[in-house]
Amino acid sequence: MAETMVAVDGGEVWADDSGGDAAPLVLLHPGVGDSRIWEPLLPALTASYRVIRYDARGYGRSPAPTAKFTLLADLVAVLGHYGLDQVAIVGCSQGGGSGLALALEQPAQVSALVLLCPGIPGFAWPDQPDEEELEADYERALATGDVDALAGILQQIWGAAGSTPAVMEQFRSAARAEISSGDLQQPDPPVLDRLGELAVPVSLLVGDADYPPLIESNRQAAARIPGCQLTEVPGLDHLPPLRDPDLVLATIVTTLARVPW
Repeated sequence: MAETMVAVDGGEVWADDSGGDAAPLVLLHPGVGDSRIWEPLLPALTASYRVIRYDARGYGRSPAPTAKFTLLADLVAVLGHYGLDQVAIVGCSQGGGSGLALALEQPAQVSALVLLCPGIPGFAWPDQPDEEELEADYERALATGDVDALAGILQQIWGAAGSTPAVMEQFRSAARAEISSGDLQQPDPPVLDRLGELAVPVSLLVGDADYPPLIESNRQAAARIPGCQLTEVPGLDHLPPLRDPDLVLATIVTTLARVPW
């Protein structure tokens, strides 16, 4: 694995490339963690693919942003840095949204999509009146820069399958990124109403222990994506690569087997 800092517009991100001549596979981490979430999968994936992963600005080993940016533009910059014309993408949560945006904005660059509980830009999240106190706690932790408090709130929302040291470190990484990024991250383009345009193999995996509005958004998205293979997993929350790496690996392999390389 070769680590480097990749220049993006107004900043840089940490990236890691396994190298080689195999088909390229890009791993995009969730907004509730960083690229270390893929580590349980790396030995198996790097044996068959050229694997590239990176930390979004403010996450993991990437410095905090100092200018406005979008996740999609940073993804395009990383692909350009490595000279990749076409890749398969595995995107978890936030990363899934960026993968969808790239597949719709620049379809020739994406050969397949494996979406793990993806965010769906353009989906209108319903109000959750029973969560007002939790939202107030979140805003208070964000305003005071309390990483541990913020991580604990993220665990309540996104970590229904339980707390482990690896899980909490993911949430702490996300909390640090949220605190350091402020309002610099700009939204990627909406994708919900364009999902019918996708023409590559797509799989979507979501757990029934995930956040209920997210589950509904994923069901709606899968219904709109031509040929999408939807898998709903009992007991799985918002961290599939940590909770069930074997299932995620099998989903990746079967999806990429549908690609006419």
